[in-house]
Amino acid sequence: MSFNVLIVDDSCSMRAVIKKVVTMSGFEVDRCFEASDGMEALSVMAGQWVDLVITDINMPRMSGIELLAKMKEDDLLRMIPVAVVSTEGNEERVREAFSFGARGYLKKPFLPEECRTVLCEIVGIEEDGGYAADDEDTGDLDF
Repeated sequence: MSFNVLIVDDSCSMRAVIKKVVTMSGFEVDRCFEASDGMEALSVMAGQWVDLVITDINMPRMSGIELLAKMKEDDLLRMIPVAVVSTEGNEERVREAFSFGARGYLKKPFLPEECRTVLCEIVGIEEDGGYAADDEDTGDLDF
């Protein structure tokens, strides 16, 4: 199964890095769209089917949090899984992103294996290719 992915970051070079890491992770991408901020991302999603959004938090014009809030208001967009990527380790901002509908978080820089784990989890597919945890390693987890 392959996915249409939208990468949202105000840095062109960071979008390229994220795209490369997603590709290196083995996560299957059919089409990859890019946007430089939340407003541009909404425009892309208005014209293209997107299965997954990967967005930065801090961007000009419309932040990742504001993008999540707009997506949450729309019956179709709210169904699209969103992973937030940021250099920001601020737990409050991460909680805020989750409260607006983010389903995953990756702290920059991240490894391809971490990327694959988060993306597979938020789109609801099993990992394969050696990245999945053994069944015996998935016992009760304390949170």
